[in-house]
Amino acid sequence: MMPLFQKILVPLDGSEHSVHALKKAVQIAKKFEGQITLIHAYSLTLPVSVSPISMTETGAVTPELMSTLADAAHAHGTRILRNGEKNVRAEGVQVETLLKEGHTVEEILKTAEEGKFDLIVMGARGLSRIKEIFLGSVSHGVTTHARCPVLVVK
Repeated sequence: MMPLFQKILVPLDGSEHSVHALKKAVQIAKKFEGQITLIHAYSLTLPVSVSPISMTETGAVTPELMSTLADAAHAHGTRILRNGEKNVRAEGVQVETLLKEGHTVEEILKTAEEGKFDLIVMGARGLSRIKEIFLGSVSHGVTTHARCPVLVVK
């Protein structure tokens, strides 16, 4: 019989809740001899109120600004994943990382489905409470639509 939770997906955003979720995921992976995949998804959608300094006179966001934002988001995600990977490896658990650009909930769900993950372990609340009010929380979106079990860690 195969272990219950062989493939575990852990979304990371750098928040304290996602760090706690990672610790739980490591415990589960050790118990079931599983492996962990860390995912960080970021979106380059700009908020409605963008500083006028960053726009052209016509109000359009410049390609240079979008490129700078993309580079910063990519670098930030890479740092989060590297830290998580280092912590998981230190516990002797097999780990890989995925950095995705797109809608966070959609990227997590698509990855879980395509990768045939047995479990998603994620934090209850991420970094942005204001964004959560307007867009709905990532944990809510994932728990509502995931086809595998989801453990939400506080």
